[in-house]
This record gives sequence, structure tokens and C-alpha cells, in this order.
Amino acid sequence: MSSKKDKNEQEPQTEEIKEETVETDAEEVKDEAKEESKEEKKEKKQKKESKKEAEIKETAEKLIQAEKEKYLRLCAEYDNFRKRSQKERESLYADIKADTLLKFLPVYDNLERALATPTADEAYRKGVEMTMVQFNQTLEKLGITEIEALGHKFDPHVHNAVMHVEDEAFGENEVVEVFQKGFKLNDKVIRFAMVKVAN
Repeated sequence: MSSKKDKNEQEPQTEEIKEETVETDAEEVKDEAKEESKEEKKEKKQKKESKKEAEIKETAEKLIQAEKEKYLRLCAEYDNFRKRSQKERESLYADIKADTLLKFLPVYDNLERALATPTADEAYRKGVEMTMVQFNQTLEKLGITEIEALGHKFDPHVHNAVMHVEDEAFGENEVVEVFQKGFKLNDKVIRFAMVKVAN
């Protein structure tokens, strides 16, 4: 009998142990489930954060690219402005130089007339010749050259025909007389040569 009692007493204890084990297992499962859900939440949170970071990075890269393009455009505009300003300055200088020299050309014409006029005073003639030589040297230093006309073919780009003559002794469109010399600064005509053209 005592063995039956012992069995009966042992059975409730075993059941209690089983219940405790089941409860412990259930708690462990709950704890694991909680931990898993926490980990899942963490992973989801990390994914969201990484997605936000990727979006922010992409936006930042787009903004940087846009700013780079703006900067390059601005550099190109500035370079074009600098080149345009340089050209304008150079052309303005050439225009002013040409206008100034154009105003001096009547003095040149008068010196030529003075040299062509016969005079008995040799000192006067020598003085005019020296002035003319100096004037020509100054023109040369400034880049002014005389336009070739006499004996050359008529060129409407550099000559201004004011008279026309028929003469078999000369070739067609040949310049036979120069009334007023023409000058150019580099390739720019300052004053056209006033000429008489044959045939």
C-alpha cells in the first residue's frame, strides 16, 4: 500500500513538474517570440533608416551634380565674357587709333603738296622732307601702311575710283593716277585710295 501511496504522491508532483516545465517552456517561447519580434522591428527600422539614408544620399548627389553644372556654366559664361571684353577692348583700341590717325592724314597730304611745290629755298625743302620722313616712320611704328595703287589692278576693297579713262596704253582696270593716297591699319582700311582707272 505504501508503494501505491508513494506512486500517488509522486504522480501529482510529476504533474506539477510537467506543468511548471510547460509554463516555463511557454514563457520561453513567449520570450523568444518577443525577442524575435523585437529583432524584426529592429531590422525593419534599420531597413527604413537605410532606405531614408539612400534617398538622402541620392538627393544630395543630385543637388551636388546640379551645383557642379551651375558652376561649370558660370565658369563658361565668365570665360566667354572675358574673351568678349578682351576683343572689344582690342577693337576699341584699334578703332580709336584709326580715327586719330585719320585726323592726321590731312597733315600728311599737305606735307606731300609742300614737297611737290617747287621752291628756291633749299633749307625749307630739306625741313619739309625731314618732317615727312619722321611722319612716315611714326606711321610705320603704329602699323599704318600705304595702300599700293599706281600701276596695280583696281580693287574696290581698297580703292575709290573717282575718274575713268579709255587709254589703250594701259591694261584693263589699271590704276593710272592717284589723287589721294590710301592707308590701312593692319587689315582695316583707314582711308581708301582715291584713284583714276583706265579701260
